[in-house]
Amino acid sequence: MNLPNKITMLRVIMIPFFVFFMLVDFINYANYIAAVIFIIASLTDTLDGYIARKYNLVSNFGKFMDPLADKLLVSAALICFISIPNNPMPVWGVIIIISREFIISGFRLVASDAGVVLAASWWGKIKTITQMIMSVFLIINFNGKTIDIVELVLIYAAIILTVVSLVDYLVKNWHIMQDGHM
Repeated sequence: MNLPNKITMLRVIMIPFFVFFMLVDFINYANYIAAVIFIIASLTDTLDGYIARKYNLVSNFGKFMDPLADKLLVSAALICFISIPNNPMPVWGVIIIISREFIISGFRLVASDAGVVLAASWWGKIKTITQMIMSVFLIINFNGKTIDIVELVLIYAAIILTVVSLVDYLVKNWHIMQDGHM
């Protein structure tokens, strides 16, 4: 396993620790610890991609596992948000975002069965970055009217980008379904 793939796996390993600190209420500043873990895990996404491209270590495992690790991290955060009282993330938004991830994962499986590896698109990357920034705001749970507005803007931007990236992905890759691979 090459270094970028090890970094991707580290991101996956960090998820249970993140969830633990998100959900405990007996540790002071647990949400800040969760935020630090989430930020570090999010930054590993940039790091593994940079190393993979710079040193020509791009692999099919990385193309598959890197976006999956992102989906797992963001989905874990979203599920935690809906269990926290007064968190502004709507359940329907969580359902849309996680549903998109299942659809894309299923699409990738079909493509993989056809011998095609589908890398993340730019829309998907922008969506992921927006979701991660939104998540940091919601994890830390700042107080204040301006911050509440910023959180809502990030939530709706993330939901809109989720839908846009899904449509973009399906339109660009629909030929895989049309070519009798499904």
